[in-house]
Amino acid sequence: MIVDRRHVMLTGLAATASLLVTQSLAVAAPRYKAMAFDAFPIFDPRPIGILAETLFPGKGVELINLWRIRQFEYTWLRTVANAYVDFMRVTEDGLVYATKSLQLELLDGHREQLLNAYLSLKAWPDVGPAFARLHKRFLMAPCSNGNIALMADVGRRNNLPWDAILGSEIAQGYKPQPKVYLTTCEAFNLKPEQVMMCAAHSGDLSSAQKLGLRTGHIGRPGEGGPGTGEAEPKGSFDVVGKNFHDFADKLGV
Repeated sequence: MIVDRRHVMLTGLAATASLLVTQSLAVAAPRYKAMAFDAFPIFDPRPIGILAETLFPGKGVELINLWRIRQFEYTWLRTVANAYVDFMRVTEDGLVYATKSLQLELLDGHREQLLNAYLSLKAWPDVGPAFARLHKRFLMAPCSNGNIALMADVGRRNNLPWDAILGSEIAQGYKPQPKVYLTTCEAFNLKPEQVMMCAAHSGDLSSAQKLGLRTGHIGRPGEGGPGTGEAEPKGSFDVVGKNFHDFADKLGV
């Protein structure tokens, strides 16, 4: 009888220990399975500004600033009008507007050079090593306003391990439209809380957060030159990294 009691006690203790281990592993396991990335924390846009200054001496900074503003205004206008065209078309329209506004002559050769500069974007130095770490655990895809051809091209040039090319073209819209974030989740057959939106801009992350996505902020101070970018997030997000190395460290990969 005593043996039976000991057996019951040992069995009970073993079961309890097993349950505690299982619960511990469940807590330690990542709550998300995929990561969706905006383009800004990945690619260094500064060479486009250098090219603009080379083509239009003394006007490069002004041109880039106005071009970028108009680029995003056009995405908003097309969102409101429900008239999607891909990002490179919007980018070209913004360039034409900016040069006309500044009374700059946009020769065909200049136009081609500036647009092709997007296809030649290089990743920031910390991206490659961090992506190699992250890809061991997570599905990875861009969720940006960039079109499929652009993101596939720059991804291939920079050896980025995309599992899919998602974002604006798949959703036929532009961020911060909810459908861009949600279509990305649906494409992976995951719930929003199983996907982490990773970006360098707090507004992008806040839009994703409202839809239930997890959020990760990667600091990119000076991303477009002095005084640009965010060193710290403007909000409360799930994971915050000073750079991609720090971001990967925070995720434990």
